[in-house]
Amino acid sequence: MNICVFCGSAAGNHPLYASIAAEFGKLLAEKGHSLVYGGGNIGLMGIIADSVLENHGKVIGVIPSFLADREVAHQGLTQLEVVGTMHERKMRMADLANAFVVLPGGWGTLDEMAEILTWKQLGLINQNLYVLNANNFFDALLDQMRFMAREGFLRQENLDLVAIANSPQHLFTMIP
Repeated sequence: MNICVFCGSAAGNHPLYASIAAEFGKLLAEKGHSLVYGGGNIGLMGIIADSVLENHGKVIGVIPSFLADREVAHQGLTQLEVVGTMHERKMRMADLANAFVVLPGGWGTLDEMAEILTWKQLGLINQNLYVLNANNFFDALLDQMRFMAREGFLRQENLDLVAIANSPQHLFTMIP
């Protein structure tokens, strides 16, 4: 199974995030899955990719040319695809993915998660989306989503599009 991961190009301020990213990558490879991700060699992105590779897994990176030109493209991947734009990157990653996993990150991670949830809500894709809520990172965002539902901007079935795991081990019990 190709698992597409959205996560930070930074590692965050707490060492737990890097440790969880490395553990996630190790388990992904051990379970025989392939990683699809944004192609970077920095932050949680790079940590996960390195962990998958160290554990003899397959890694497919998809990166826009302007980021590849800034030398943040990971050079040791199984496969690296260079695309024109950020939107093309998301579309290509979605085409390759059998499931999506979101780990801590910033604006790009939120953008990717929101786009996938929108596509899923509209019936454009049917892959599952899992949030790895490491260190309760996503608690406030999940509260906001529930508030949006209470205020009538999301239906319950929209909230149900997000499956929450609290550890990499828990996450891999949820993925078919």
